[in-house]
Amino acid sequence: MENSRHTSSSNISVVNEDPANVQLIPSRTPTTWRSRASLFRMGNDPFLITCRCFSIVTSLAAILCIAVNVISAVLSFKNGSDIFDGILRCYAAALAIFIVVAETEWSFVIKFWKVLEYWVGRGMLQIFVAIMTRAFLDYSEEKEYMVLLQNIACYMLLACGLVYVASGILCMGFLKRARQKQEISREQAAMDLEDLERRRQELEALLD
Repeated sequence: MENSRHTSSSNISVVNEDPANVQLIPSRTPTTWRSRASLFRMGNDPFLITCRCFSIVTSLAAILCIAVNVISAVLSFKNGSDIFDGILRCYAAALAIFIVVAETEWSFVIKFWKVLEYWVGRGMLQIFVAIMTRAFLDYSEEKEYMVLLQNIACYMLLACGLVYVASGILCMGFLKRARQKQEISREQAAMDLEDLERRRQELEALLD
């Protein structure tokens, strides 16, 4: 009996230590604990994945607006044709940088600019930057490529802004925040399971 207890200690646990009435139940194997932790981690939310992909697209559109506005500002200041256009481009580039930072949802930025936490406010900012990018276009043949780039950047960011506004009206931002809290709780549960498994192995090593 002692020998059977020792050899099967990794697979059973003693419920009652009375020699006359010993009850043994199967214990959780390391594979079971690891599989449960992996299931917690594999539960990626398709809605959150879609939101991340859309944030990447919005960031790329904003980066394109930054590049277009910076080039236009340099050309305006260099030629001296329109100083006010160069100043406007600088403001547009600065706001586009702010859009990229907002898409990262950095807590430091969201803390001081709570309006960016709501999708309607974020979309309105993107629409405003898109309009600034589209303003004061120079349709000369020498700058035809710049007009094309400005149109692409403008309409991409404008489309992202409209989607943000429509989704915000439909309370998609609130749904995203709720799903993010669930995902954080799921990841924390997986970490707790792994920690319990580690502690169980340490206790079994001490008993052996």
